[in-house]
Amino acid sequence: MKKILLLFSLSFNVVYGQKANDVTTPLHALQPAYPVPYGAPAKGSVKAILDKVFNYLDEATPSQFENRKTSASFSKVSIADTNIVFKAGDFRLTSYEWGVTYSGMLQVAKETGDNRYAEYTIKRLALIADAVPAFQALNQQFPKSPNPLRTVISPHALDDAGAICAATIKTYSLSKNASLKPVIDNFIKYISNNEYRLADGTFARKRPLMNSLWLDDLYMSVPALAQMGKLSGQSTYYDDAIRQILQFSKRMFNKDLNIYMHGWIEGMSPHPEFHWARANGWALMAMTELLDVLPADYKGRADVLEQYRAHVKGLAALQAPQGLWHQLLDKNDSYLETSASAIYTYCIARGISQGWLDAKAYSPMVLLAWNAISTKINDKGQVEGTCVGTGMGFDPAFYYYRPTNLYAAHGYGPVLLAGAEIIHLLNTVKFQVNDSATMIDDNK
Repeated sequence: MKKILLLFSLSFNVVYGQKANDVTTPLHALQPAYPVPYGAPAKGSVKAILDKVFNYLDEATPSQFENRKTSASFSKVSIADTNIVFKAGDFRLTSYEWGVTYSGMLQVAKETGDNRYAEYTIKRLALIADAVPAFQALNQQFPKSPNPLRTVISPHALDDAGAICAATIKTYSLSKNASLKPVIDNFIKYISNNEYRLADGTFARKRPLMNSLWLDDLYMSVPALAQMGKLSGQSTYYDDAIRQILQFSKRMFNKDLNIYMHGWIEGMSPHPEFHWARANGWALMAMTELLDVLPADYKGRADVLEQYRAHVKGLAALQAPQGLWHQLLDKNDSYLETSASAIYTYCIARGISQGWLDAKAYSPMVLLAWNAISTKINDKGQVEGTCVGTGMGFDPAFYYYRPTNLYAAHGYGPVLLAGAEIIHLLNTVKFQVNDSATMIDDNK
């Protein structure tokens, strides 16, 4: 387009001897100085980004144990001792962030047919599940000694159980590896029966203050409940998941802005509202995963869908022109953050593909978001611009100055999920540039 305009302008000047101006040149068609790529990306370019991330993670997360005294490596543990740990890598294979990464790997495999991604998850969850009996015996013998599978054997928070439980159920459904089932049962037992709740059944924490609701906990609970409902066929899991969405939303959703506050404390008045981006992402992804599995006519599904749509509407209004979202969503002087932006990209693209959202309205913004995210993947395949783990705060400085780090594990799973769903969108929807704007091509 630039070449065409230049030739037009030059030829006009040569023929008529006039300078380029509003009369001689179609100024409306001049190329804007976009800070990120603009328009629908090529599917190959999306996959290339995902492959870069995959290659880094595959190398940075060895699927092995090692003896820290002898440095011997092995993939099977039949008798554990306190010297056996995961082989050192850049990330923890049993963290909630890696539960998201495992799910992301499965989604990329589904959308691209590249089975390396599924094998990544299958291999690592099998490594963990197969070793549980040995480390369980070690935990009983030495309950206070180091144990790499302590959070798997004896979870003490939703962070320990929820995201990785959901990923393990998805993997079990795919691989049929029977060793995963006891792990699933242990996780879901903790979530359903042992996690602390308010009197009305809402998941809560005793920190930083008694009876605290963390918006993050929607993702740390609801996807596992949703997946267990699908796996078991028991409606109690679906009912609990719906209850969490609606009861968190009643307390924490700002209906004027259509976004959530991060933290809520029972008995606090007023509540300081800080609309932290990634927590809003966890809430949106919890609704997305629940809607994915709930039967179409299930009681309460319409309420969850209404809440999901309201949240998407609020987030869409707050997207920055660079394509990402701010660390504090409604504070444009807070930094642009990658992990939350990737979560929104996945969830909104998923909503388009599932028919929950208007494709004409929302497709251009998710393409812009993905284009921005792609610029945050460095040459090694690391995700830049991800906020580190964040507790709950009641002052703006706490959120404004949280650092970002390449090893903040929260960014990797969302990038994989976002890329997978963008590929699905590109496979199912045709786009055009109409008067310089990206939009759906619905010409029949």
